[in-house]
Amino acid sequence: MPRDILAGPLPNSFSGLMEMYEGNYIRLRKLLGDKDSMPSVAVSRIRNGMDLYLQVLEQTKYTSTIALTYYFSDVQEGFLAYPNLKIRIYYDALQAEVMNQTHKRRDPNFHTFNYHVDPTLLKRWRMNRFLYKWLSYCDRQGHSFHIGAKPLKNQLITKNVEIPLQEKASSSTIIE
Repeated sequence: MPRDILAGPLPNSFSGLMEMYEGNYIRLRKLLGDKDSMPSVAVSRIRNGMDLYLQVLEQTKYTSTIALTYYFSDVQEGFLAYPNLKIRIYYDALQAEVMNQTHKRRDPNFHTFNYHVDPTLLKRWRMNRFLYKWLSYCDRQGHSFHIGAKPLKNQLITKNVEIPLQEKASSSTIIE
């Protein structure tokens, strides 16, 4: 049966992945604001919610690489960064993709095989679909790293940010 050409991209397809990269870019720009005013290290703190940590790992004229995560208390390791995504933002292509996740997946049933889909494509699809949904959730919660955005539902801490297991940044500032 022929597929309707007006339908959206198929899940786990290359075209669907490219569309998701575009959606992730739009959501990240809403969360982060302009690249030139994006803080290099910051915490978005909301009432009755988890602190969201941002760290800019690399920034060039056309790209930024960021880490975005929550930190959970962990009995064995002190703090657990989860989901701890490393994300590359392409400003010229208007796309953003998850480069990697550094957490360990605990679901033993995760590796169900679909022999009709390239495993690399499937992995990228899953990581970026997670980012797509998570960014929407962060937006609904009121998180923002956009300096000067009004009205803010969160406290944006950009200086003296403590990232567990890492060095502190410079002096303290809270933007409300």
